[in-house]
Amino acid sequence: MPPIRSQRVQKSVEQEGRILLAIKAIRKQEISSIREAARRFDVPLNTLHRRLRGDQFRREARANGHKLIEFKEESLVEWILSMDLRGNHPPPRPSLAKDMANLLLASRGTTSPPTVGLNWVSNFIKRHRDTIASRFSRRYDYRRAQCEDPTMIQEWLDSVQRIIAQYGIADEDIFNFDETGFAMGLTATAKVITRAEYYGKRSTLQPGNREWVTVIASICAEGWAIPPYLIFKGKVFIESWFDDLPDGWRIVKSARSMILYRSVCLRIRRICFNGLMLAVLPP
Repeated sequence: MPPIRSQRVQKSVEQEGRILLAIKAIRKQEISSIREAARRFDVPLNTLHRRLRGDQFRREARANGHKLIEFKEESLVEWILSMDLRGNHPPPRPSLAKDMANLLLASRGTTSPPTVGLNWVSNFIKRHRDTIASRFSRRYDYRRAQCEDPTMIQEWLDSVQRIIAQYGIADEDIFNFDETGFAMGLTATAKVITRAEYYGKRSTLQPGNREWVTVIASICAEGWAIPPYLIFKGKVFIESWFDDLPDGWRIVKSARSMILYRSVCLRIRRICFNGLMLAVLPP
């Protein structure tokens, strides 16, 4: 014979099921009177009143008064993790997690469902700090995200492999070139010492006139790199400016533009296998 405690638990669970049915009938206006619903479903009238006001089932309510039961919090964590794993979808913001929590609270079936408080999301993250965390997001260009698509990358690698096999290209004849630009005089974020009465971040004046330097870098498939090529905008430059330049680095000038155009890139004539790159640039 099962212990009396288990019988009480069983009766409590059965009563909870009848209370949920009574609440559902009232919300659908199948029964207009709360007293009549309590009589039909054989539940205590006071208990039904409290549940309609938003009180939780005692077995579902946690001792620390959390709005969501543990099972629903776990389901919310799983939803956040699934959203985070989707490469084409940003991780949910705290406001969206708060909306989802309120939807879970509204699913209880009460006439006036409760809502989570202002600090609920931050406390929720603290309770599940081993699984989720709050981080600052950053803007990410859609085209750059496409370049990190594993399917597209694999298709490109397969195409390169077919060309290598077709023409018998050796590793020492494979080079990767990249071009990038640097803005000279661009102010970066840094810690500063300022007066104590200031609050918030201090503004640093950004120079209005900036020059660009283009750098061409290359690496061989065998694992060695060609010294970079630096291209400055201008007609002349003084060699004494670059006394401490690393060995092999090349500096050229281009009066046309700081950033290389396609026509300039096509003027790169040859690569010396001793590690030096020669280029012919427009005047």
